[in-house]
Amino acid sequence: MAGVCMLVLVLMLMTAVLTGTGAGPVPRHHRALPGARGCHIAQYKSLSPGERLAFKNAMDAFEESFWLKNHTCRSRPFPRTWDLRQLQVWERPVALEAELNLTLRVLANSSLGDVLDRPLGTLSHIHSELQACVAAQPTEGPRPRGRLHQWLRRLLEAQEEEPWGCLEASVMFNLFRLLTKDLTCVASGDLCV
Repeated sequence: MAGVCMLVLVLMLMTAVLTGTGAGPVPRHHRALPGARGCHIAQYKSLSPGERLAFKNAMDAFEESFWLKNHTCRSRPFPRTWDLRQLQVWERPVALEAELNLTLRVLANSSLGDVLDRPLGTLSHIHSELQACVAAQPTEGPRPRGRLHQWLRRLLEAQEEEPWGCLEASVMFNLFRLLTKDLTCVASGDLCV
């Protein structure tokens, strides 16, 4: 129940930020976040072999069930051009947090069952560490603009408009990039170029 409440609050905050209705401003912090006080995201530059295997098993189970359902999905919440290196360093954790919020929401409601237990636990832990990094940033600064604004809007629209099966497929097929590229980039801070 607490997870659902947190998700609702995060979605409300994202909506307010995107529409400019008075949500707290997005920070403008231009230094490497992994060194911020209380921010321990740097430990996720790579996952343990056991964690990678758990994610691989979940992805394999999903792919097997997905191809049996014959989905025809047109839109892509995570386009091929999605690359966190295109954002400023302070924007990257904000984008990754939105990506993780959607991923956690979808996987928590997936029909895959027990195969997702360990990946969900790992992603939830990463998400809590990431929230500490985002919270460690100053609270004054501009609202999201440009590419970050477009990405946040795209994720929000996907949650509202995508058929559930297509949204689940997008999240699952994006999971590898989330773990190997996006998370690694945020964990590397200024070194991700």
